[in-house]
Amino acid sequence: MAGLFGPPEYFQVKPHGLSQFQTFVAYMGGSAIQTVGDNPVTAYRQLVQQYAKDLNGKPVDPKVAVGEANAVFKKSPVSASLSGLWPRLIGVGFKRIPKFGILLGISFFTGDGEVGLLAATGASILSAPFINPIRMIEKQQRAYLKQTGVEKPIMDIMRESGQKNFKPLFRGTVPLMGHSLASATLGLVGQPKLKKMVQTELAKFGSIPGPVVGLVASAVVSPIYVGVTNPRSRLEVIMQTSAIGEKKIGLGAALKELGADMSAFGLRGIFRGQGIGIAKAVLSLTMFHEARIAIADTFKARNEANGLIPPKPAKK
Repeated sequence: MAGLFGPPEYFQVKPHGLSQFQTFVAYMGGSAIQTVGDNPVTAYRQLVQQYAKDLNGKPVDPKVAVGEANAVFKKSPVSASLSGLWPRLIGVGFKRIPKFGILLGISFFTGDGEVGLLAATGASILSAPFINPIRMIEKQQRAYLKQTGVEKPIMDIMRESGQKNFKPLFRGTVPLMGHSLASATLGLVGQPKLKKMVQTELAKFGSIPGPVVGLVASAVVSPIYVGVTNPRSRLEVIMQTSAIGEKKIGLGAALKELGADMSAFGLRGIFRGQGIGIAKAVLSLTMFHEARIAIADTFKARNEANGLIPPKPAKK
């Protein structure tokens, strides 16, 4: 396996109990479980943000947008809940392999495998070109649910993009970089560190199950995460849900549209989907990290049972 998929060091168990390959598999498994679990909330949030405008392009009150999103889910609950799931699951490979590969690669290269700010920054910037096409397809699938009641076929999206040399698939890459950086630093780096702090404090009240500690940590970090990413998420939705065959909405035009929304409805306009975003973040972060930890712990137990974990080097 080492010769076929990478150098032997990639599969070598480190003193902290895992090989780089096992850590990567744990991240990928956690991501797949999270993707399936939070898809209905992800779809609903996009619709709340997408319906910020009426069919004539004029901003509507956030309450009206929520009502329209509710109407789509009531009319086609299964289709709406599952919309975008296949590109998201495929994206676990296309999106997460580059992101987690870069993230964990930098972490193992610079330290003992702990994910830090440097790794999060590098992964966010370098993985964006791989991630953006998947996010574009995912959003295009849901873009016409209100009009048709069904998601747009992936092949139709690819065919339309192909007529423009697939350039539309890269719409929204710039705001994605900022979104991805916030996601990596607060979600991948911040939540585990915060969980350790929360675990220390809750230990004073007795033994608390790990998933409960993870839920509390996610609940603390999620409002900060969503506050930072929500405007960027709005920019992505504006840029990625416009018709592929029509003139694209650039970053400048999207910012102008966001500004008009804020002028008309204040902070409610710019932070559309904030509440559902926080709920999604708590759900997503908790599912991802608990699944990742469970998979990693399984690997660690196996490595320990087989005597594969080397001793930690002595401190100088």
